[in-house]
Amino acid sequence: PTMKTKLLISCMVMILALSSLTPCGDKQKVSYMPPVAIIYKTKADYSKNVPVTLSEDKSQIVSYPAAQDVYTNGVLAYPTSLDNGYLLDNRGVNVNSAFLKLTYEEYAKLNPLPSTDELYKLIIDKDPITEMYNMGSRRRFKDEKGELNSLIKKHKLKDFKKIK
Repeated sequence: PTMKTKLLISCMVMILALSSLTPCGDKQKVSYMPPVAIIYKTKADYSKNVPVTLSEDKSQIVSYPAAQDVYTNGVLAYPTSLDNGYLLDNRGVNVNSAFLKLTYEEYAKLNPLPSTDELYKLIIDKDPITEMYNMGSRRRFKDEKGELNSLIKKHKLKDFKKIK
């Protein structure tokens, strides 16, 4: 492809990436939170480990956070612990996520970040997610953790979109 084509593709990718961000909060303090409440379970406790996104065939990393992206409003963006071993995603976990051996704290200190090939070698488990549900808009919950725990206790997850 020509340089012009490469530039056009890069611009389109950037526009798509920026358009997927959803601002929350007031004008003085804008943060970007996942717009959808995703809850999930994993084979082991990876709650302190940084997630990356793998390709469909799990052969390569297609997305990973910048060092500063493991924070939300200045706090490490660990998932929120829920009842029965469920976690509420605060970082962008999906069905193609894998977890690195690095904790959020360790990852945030890396400068520069390792290459995707080096990060791939740090993956603990390429298929760690055992269950995942899309619970709808995060904004619909007044007490997000309490309401999600109530749905879990009442066995109401089946009423929501099961992703895995």
